Amino acid sequence: MALHLVKLCVGCDSLEDLAAWIDFRLEECRANGVVPEQFHTTRMVPKRQAELLDGGSLYWVIKGNIQARQRLLEVRTFTGEDGIGRCHLVLEPKVIPTVWQPRRAFQGWRYIADEEVPQDDRAGTGGGMQALPVELRRELAALGLI
Repeated sequence: MALHLVKLCVGCDSLEDLAAWIDFRLEECRANGVVPEQFHTTRMVPKRQAELLDGGSLYWVIKGNIQARQRLLEVRTFTGEDGIGRCHLVLEPKVIPTVWQPRRAFQGWRYIADEEVPQDDRAGTGGGMQALPVELRRELAALGLI
């Protein structure tokens, strides 16, 4: 059974913001002649990598709700210029919307078991949320109503 990670998506107010950021970074790689690859850098290196890479995903918490996931492809450890160990969580660039699931704020990332993750939003409704205009969703999330 797969193991997953959950992480706050700092700086994004919506699923659309996340997708735009990913597109921007991939285009930036292409423009600089670098192989386009989407990754997230984190200081803490997951110890349970084999379980994560056996079909696991990184679930993004946006405005207090898990709203999307990206499949984990690789965990690449490295040491930064400051001598501190870090890792790149290499992700499939495709963002998969999920049914919204409330999450309180936390630092770093957390493991999340397969039975605890929200279902993919195959209907494209976000549990009804994706049907709302982006600005309305942002405002309702800022008010803590969704």
